[in-house]
Amino acid sequence: MKQSLFVIAILALYLLHQDFWFWRATAPVVLGFLPVGLFYHLCYTLVISGLMWALVKYAWPSRLDERAWEWESGRAGEDESGASAPRRPGALSQREGRDA
Repeated sequence: MKQSLFVIAILALYLLHQDFWFWRATAPVVLGFLPVGLFYHLCYTLVISGLMWALVKYAWPSRLDERAWEWESGRAGEDESGASAPRRPGALSQREGRDA
């Protein structure tokens, strides 16, 4: 359900980005100095930023965070017992990659 709402919101905002109704309008002026088309895009940017925040907060796959933790802690490629997985032929270890 949550995923379908995000998809609908993304598609709706994608379609709303093309504001053909304000292309040639300079009036009304919002806040006394801002053309209506620019104000529309200001509001659009705030809404899209909120959507991106919600996507990261609620739809971000937790497995990506787990993989990042493995790389940061130096445990990438180890199984549950702590034994290293077999290396690919020609692959550099993390230490070799940093020294190169």
